[in-house]
Amino acid sequence: MSPKAFPVGAFFTHRHADLGLRLVAGANGLQRLIREPTVNRPGMLLCGFTKYFASQRIQIIGNAEHTYLKALSPAERERRLELFFSYRIPCVVFSRNRRPAADFLRLADAANVPVFETPLITMKFINRATLVLDLMFAPTGIVLGSMVDIQGVGVIIRGESGIGKSESVLALLERGYCLVADDVTCVKLVDGHEVVGSSKDMVRNHMEVRGIGIIDVAALFGVKAIRAEKRVDLLVTLKRWEEVPDVDRVGAEQEFEELLTLKIPHLTIPVRPGRDLARLVEVAAFHQKLKDSGHNPAKALNDRLLAQMSGAAVL
Repeated sequence: MSPKAFPVGAFFTHRHADLGLRLVAGANGLQRLIREPTVNRPGMLLCGFTKYFASQRIQIIGNAEHTYLKALSPAERERRLELFFSYRIPCVVFSRNRRPAADFLRLADAANVPVFETPLITMKFINRATLVLDLMFAPTGIVLGSMVDIQGVGVIIRGESGIGKSESVLALLERGYCLVADDVTCVKLVDGHEVVGSSKDMVRNHMEVRGIGIIDVAALFGVKAIRAEKRVDLLVTLKRWEEVPDVDRVGAEQEFEELLTLKIPHLTIPVRPGRDLARLVEVAAFHQKLKDSGHNPAKALNDRLLAQMSGAAVL
């Protein structure tokens, strides 16, 4: 699902370092909600045009707006700012470290509107803030399964409890691959064209292994064995052998599963004693990588067979 709004405090707390934000007024309004994943320059409103004003967006005061406000008489500036703060705006950001005037800070505190300063130039802040807001408002979801990065291929391994997911992940980690998430993978749709998986912050870098307990993957396998997030390239479902009556022997048809509106390649691997699940998942990832590069072995073989049959028919 896609979040409808975020409090200004969350935007500030998690991203103030990236954006260089410093709170200078309106601390009591940090619970105000940002309802649109973009920003707005309020120059037209400050000039008195009230027909359209994107009040639910973060408001940016750049050089032009700052200079204009300074050029107004104190009485006129007061009237314009009172109009500005009469709207339920989430917060205001002054770029280029421009210091808000005393009357601006006074009215912001009275209206409980947070005011920030940033050293970034206006356009650079707008670009960075837009990227941050896109990520914060991106549709999200949960997939019950562990995720690993196998040579650049992000694979989510699913299956019922006790089928061998953790054992497969451990074997893959021993082969030098990376853990992204254990048991529960958080997914997010980024830019509308890729799904990115990550772990919950509370259990990041940890795994539960039945019979052993919780293990610290970074401590056991080194920091190279963990990754914060990865694009989801393949979904693998482990199923007991008897639950898969029709095993695809050729793999000519690619199966897909919808995840956050995108179709992700999906593969079902039958499980029975003696099968090396980690190796099968590894080969499935390599196989998917080949397909993504344009090489489909099953199709290539089928084409050769058809060509040979056509040649025999001609003879």
